[in-house]
Amino acid sequence: MPPLKVLFLADTRPGHYHLSEGVIAALKRLRDVQVTRIEIRRKWIVPTRWLRARIHAESFFPPRMLRMAYRIEAEELPEADLVISAGGETLMPNICVSRYLDLPSIFCGSLRDLDAKEFTLVISSYERDADAPRHMVTLKPSPMDPDTLGRPDEIIQFGPDRTPNLAALLIGGNAASFRFGRGEWKDLIARIGEISKRWGMRWMISTSRRTPDYVADMLAAFAKDDQVVERFVDFRTAGPSTLPDIFARAEVVLCTADSSSMVSEAISARIPAIGLTPKASHLPEEESAYRDLLINRGWYRVLPIADLTPDALAESLAEITPLKDNPLDALAQKLKERLPELLSG
Repeated sequence: MPPLKVLFLADTRPGHYHLSEGVIAALKRLRDVQVTRIEIRRKWIVPTRWLRARIHAESFFPPRMLRMAYRIEAEELPEADLVISAGGETLMPNICVSRYLDLPSIFCGSLRDLDAKEFTLVISSYERDADAPRHMVTLKPSPMDPDTLGRPDEIIQFGPDRTPNLAALLIGGNAASFRFGRGEWKDLIARIGEISKRWGMRWMISTSRRTPDYVADMLAAFAKDDQVVERFVDFRTAGPSTLPDIFARAEVVLCTADSSSMVSEAISARIPAIGLTPKASHLPEEESAYRDLLINRGWYRVLPIADLTPDALAESLAEITPLKDNPLDALAQKLKERLPELLSG
């Protein structure tokens, strides 16, 4: 078959565009894929509510909306077979491009107040959508292929009798339902230092776009102790796309629980994953259900920062059994079933 030509509409948030990249990675397991990436940056003067209200207006003209709201010239879009995007800012461009070019479309995430009929396939991670029309429920897609990360074939069961030698700590920051106090950040650093001393374990630490500057500065100072920290990645200078190197070597991953993407990527890499929560944390109902799913399947556990001790961490790790199969293979099979006109030939 000729290459599948994909228009990839990407916003500026790694947690969103990595979902689309995960879908593209799964497609590549079925067919050669040629990707054109288009950055989506909405003009701030154009309200989202107004854009959505225009979808069903008789005067709705996709090229006009693309030019006016996103500075995209529809006439310059390349030939394509499929549109893919993730994140709320890409909803309207996805609809505009798919209508204008008459293409099937995939959207990853929640539709807000839009109808699923606007898309060919909606990829969700929430069980509530299992029976919803045009929806497919799966683990949040990740572009990382655990088979090519170079990880050992043996999946080690850690616990009180066997502790890891090298762990990753992924740092996020405040989100809609998570608030980390300055004292909690100091407490977290002290606690991972204690775990390192007790177990003789070293850390690879990475910040993210959400991490406050003062927290990144604290971690940079902490990382000067090379007996405790093997590697420190400062997002402010390193940028995104550094996690594959960390996941290739980490035996376990601890990440602040504000980011579903970080949690899901660790699970997809078949690594034991622990979420760390501040006192002020509350997940929306749908997101809470997703985390419960990860916990119930034995891939993930949660620890409050205030309870993070060597013993508590060892007990949590003992309850985790990482994925054995490659999630990209599972996603590819589902996509083939749902999009046979594109992926069966």
